[in-house]
Amino acid sequence: MTDAPIDAAARLEAALASLDPSARVQAAMTAGTHPRSEYIPVLVAQCRIEPQFLVREMLTWALTRHDADEVLDLLIGELRSRGAQVRAQALHTMSKIGGPRVWPAVTTELLKDADDTVARTAWRTAARHVPAAEASALADVLATQFARGEDDTRRSLSEAFATIGEPARPQVDWALATGGPYTRAHAAVTARLMDDPEVTYAEAVVAVAESA
Repeated sequence: MTDAPIDAAARLEAALASLDPSARVQAAMTAGTHPRSEYIPVLVAQCRIEPQFLVREMLTWALTRHDADEVLDLLIGELRSRGAQVRAQALHTMSKIGGPRVWPAVTTELLKDADDTVARTAWRTAARHVPAAEASALADVLATQFARGEDDTRRSLSEAFATIGEPARPQVDWALATGGPYTRAHAAVTARLMDDPEVTYAEAVVAVAESA
């Protein structure tokens, strides 16, 4: 005899409320191994508040095991949350799910989000899922973010450009030609990554500095 939907959801919610992160990981793993529609809102709700990275990763995995449209129905709504973790985790999970509904959900507002973690996740998600016909328009937006933030943020932007590839080359060239010194330096590192996919961001930074 299987649990009724309400009982199953309540059991998962209680397991995810454990103070032990390993217990929360196990609960999410079980939910993904034996997916049920009623688990989806419980998993999404936990993503909003989960403090541990490894648990969030397992929650994302569990959600990818459920019906994509049902999950995306909730995650797209999460993108309007005031909470940065909520927006970032929703974008991360959507990137893992994929499909035609992901790209339209990554708005310009998210690509320019004031929170660096949200913006970085939006860049990665957009770069991976942008249709070819929209790649240049995406690069136009990303080009406004050159020289933003600390090293992790700059690396994420450069990697997004590298993921888009040649359709983003004009925007990188524009930044090299017209930007301020920090923008030009960041664009030069980005161009290096685009030219040689085997080069890491750190190696590209060193190469650009040595050539200056």
